This record gives sequence, structure tokens and C-alpha cells, in this order.
Amino acid sequence: MKLPSSAIRSEQVTKKEKWLGYLLGPAGALLLNAVLATYLNVYYTDVLNLTPLWGGLFLTIFPIVSKVIDAVTNIIMGQIIDRTKTKEGKARPWLFLSAFLVSIAGILLFTVPNASDTVKAIWVMLSYNLFYSFAYTIFNMSHNLMVPLSTRDSTARGGLSVFNQITTIMMSGILVALVFPMVIMPMLGVDKGKWITLMCILSIVALPLTLMEYFFTKERVTEESAGEESDKLSFGSQLKLLFTDKYMVLMYVYFLVYTIGTTLKNLGLVYYCNYVLGTYNDGITQMLVSVLGGIPMGIGIFAVWPLAKKFGKRNVTMIGFILYAAGSLLCWLFKTNLVMVLIGQFIKNIGGLPCAYVFMALFADCLDHLEWKHDLRVDGTAMSIYNIIAVAMVGIMTGVFNWMLAKAGYLAPFTATSISEASSTLAANGWTSQIALDSIKPAADGIYTVALQQPASVTWVMTFAFVGLEVFTGVALVVILFFLNVEKNIGKEQAEIKARHEAAKEEASEEEEKA
Repeated sequence: MKLPSSAIRSEQVTKKEKWLGYLLGPAGALLLNAVLATYLNVYYTDVLNLTPLWGGLFLTIFPIVSKVIDAVTNIIMGQIIDRTKTKEGKARPWLFLSAFLVSIAGILLFTVPNASDTVKAIWVMLSYNLFYSFAYTIFNMSHNLMVPLSTRDSTARGGLSVFNQITTIMMSGILVALVFPMVIMPMLGVDKGKWITLMCILSIVALPLTLMEYFFTKERVTEESAGEESDKLSFGSQLKLLFTDKYMVLMYVYFLVYTIGTTLKNLGLVYYCNYVLGTYNDGITQMLVSVLGGIPMGIGIFAVWPLAKKFGKRNVTMIGFILYAAGSLLCWLFKTNLVMVLIGQFIKNIGGLPCAYVFMALFADCLDHLEWKHDLRVDGTAMSIYNIIAVAMVGIMTGVFNWMLAKAGYLAPFTATSISEASSTLAANGWTSQIALDSIKPAADGIYTVALQQPASVTWVMTFAFVGLEVFTGVALVVILFFLNVEKNIGKEQAEIKARHEAAKEEASEEEEKA
């Protein structure tokens, strides 16, 4: 099959490439993933009511087992990318394929049939793994490699990293964190049909946008070595290269610690705002928390990269994580005080700016350093380890969070057709409504969603998940980054790499002339 050609021809990064390939193109799949990261677990616990299934073990075990499968597919995909050779690069062809797969799998995630618990469990397991272990793995691997493979120019690459991250922040920090809690979630409630309609729309929108990312990107780094014979290292040998390099090991540990904290925070966000800081789907609390978190991200578009160029990516990120830990601590100390939590979130998110915008540029520097040391690139394998950390921690921390909720005694909301029916259900089960029943407004179809007052043990779990853990991960990240000084000699190393490729091409040209 002949792949469509890239619309980008220039040897230098263009404005069209930045805006269409790195800002707008990834928006569809990233929006879908951001919604899933925040609300898929809510769909499982509140809409499908799967928390009690298998005595609370289903939502604990299945995400962890699924991520083991995901880890394996990431390894396989990394090897496939490293062995892919086409005129369109080694990662972009898979980006093209993922456009169709992500859309189909996203729809199947939510179209769980109304059947027995066993059928629901099987559908959830299969659709979850189809999306995360197959479709999104292909997208995420190829998408994340676009910045490292786009150019060797550190300044241009840093700019692309910023543009790429703007999209992620726009999707998660504005649409998902602001529009969803304020507008979308109050409309959806626990109505399964409305959830399915929304997620089908988001899944379909991802298709043309991901194709746009494919057409408006270019793998210049891959093109440097086009026609050169590369050593075929075994997967074990590639792992040895990665895990005997100080900077790559530090990068992976850094990403692991960061992902553990942010994953639990994302899982806890909705629950914390619904039950600790505010009331269920009140449309205000989560919006305010997200606004104070999102404003710094908007500021960062203009501030972070100039600071990183002047003081170094690592140094700015280290200072940021000091603020990150301090802001989280403030939220934890005043967990029910909205004003103090908002101040703490603002401080924390100011501190998280450098990590958000320059991480992939720093990762690309580590890949260049590895190429300089060993005269070969293992982008696919390196990215597969990165993705394994990302997906494994999502599964593990989702399982841990659900286990903590189940053990603490989480009470899912229920629906009723009238206030009297709701009152009877509360009395029969010994539950207490979170707010007075006469204050609950019915949805357009007349259905009442009744949220329950949670035990203190449950609110502690929600608070620790959203604001507590990142106090500790923030401090740990400062320590890790202290040793990650890959930028010290990267300019010199990149120049040597470029000289090697030019020499190899000259030698090949001379041999052709002799022949």
C-alpha cells in the first residue's frame, strides 16, 4: 500500500507545520483521551454501577491486568516502528492507521450492552483493551515520536514541543476541565444514552484531525539516515543501551514518579470536587478549580520556552516542582476551603508549567545523547518504555484508586423518577442524600440523580488522590532532576551526529561513482 505524501516539503520547520500538524492535528485524539482519563472511571462506577461487581474486585483487577497487555503491545509497537522504513518515515505511517482505529475503539468503549453483569464485564474488558492496548497505543507511540523525529534544531524542536503541549492543555485544561463540569456533566447525569451519544461524536471528530497531523508533519531526523545501513540490535540489546545510560534512566524514573502523581490526581478530581470541596455535579466547584489550574497554563505559552532557553530546561523545571509541591501542600492543609484550594491550585500549576511544555524536548535531548554515544537510534524502543510507564501507571493507579474507594465504602449515586421514590430508596438503604431532596433538579427527561453523603474514609481517599500525593512526588522530582544535566553538552553532540551522517552520505556517493 502506497501511503499519501506529507504536505510538508521544507527542510526547516514551517508555521503551517506548527499550527496544523502539532497544534490542531492531535486535538481530536487527545480530547478523546482527556475525557476518558477523567470520566471513563466515572462512567464505570456511576453509570454502569460496576463498583460492587465481584465484591469490588472487578474495577480493581481488570485495569491492572489490561495494562500488562498494554505494556506488551507497546514493546511490540516500538519494535515495529524501529523496523519500519518508508518514504513517509517510520512513525508517521502508523499515525495514519491509528486515525481510523482510535475512532472505532472509542465508540465501542461506551456502547456496553444492557445485559447481565458477566456480559458487561466481558464487553468492558474487550473494548478497554481494544482502545488502550491497540488503537491508542499505535497513535500515542507515533504521535509522541513526532517531536524527537521532526528536526535536530533544538530551538525549533522546543517550539514544536510547546505547540504540542498547548493542544494537550487546551483539551484537558479547558474543554475537559472547564466546559465538561460546568455544562456537559450536569446535562449527562447518569443517563447512559447521553453518554454514548457524546462519546460517539468525540470519537468521530478524532478521525479527520488525526489525519491532519499525518499530512502536516515530517520526519527530518529519520531522513538524515535514509539509505544508510543500520545495525539490527535485538530488543534485549536495545534495552541494555537504554538502561545503562544515566540520562535515559533518570528520564524514565522522572516520568514514572510524575505519572503516578498526575494519574491519581486526574482520577480523584471529579470525586474530590463532587464530595469534598463541593456537591455532586454542581457545575461550579470543578470549573473554578480547573480555571485556576488552567490560567497558569495559558501564561506558560509565552513564558516557559524563553525561560528554558535562558536558564536551561532542567533548571526551570526543578524550580517549578518546588512550587508544585508547595501548592499541593496548601490544598491538602485546607482541603474544604475553596479559596485556599484555588490559591494552592494556582501555585501548583505555575510550578507544573515547565514540565508540561518542555518535557518532550528534554526527552529528545536524551535520545540525541544516546545516538551520539552509540551511533544509532532506538526511538521506537525508547518510546515504548515511555508509553509502558504511562499506560501501566494509568492501569495500576486506577486499580489502586478503585480498590481504595471500595474498601473505604464508596456510595454511588442512584436515579429516581420522583422525590418520593428517592426518599423511599434512601430510607430502605439507610443512606443520606448529599443535599436536600427538594433542592435536586430533575433532568430534561424528569429523572432525578441523587448523590449520597460519603463516609469520612471515602473523602480522605478522594482528598489524598487529588491533592495529597503530589506533595511527595513534587519533592521527589526536584531530587531526580538535579542529576539530569543532559543539556550540558548537547549542542556539541548534535553537531558531531550531523557530521557523521554527512560523512556517511559522502562516502556512499563516492562508492556509487566508483561503481
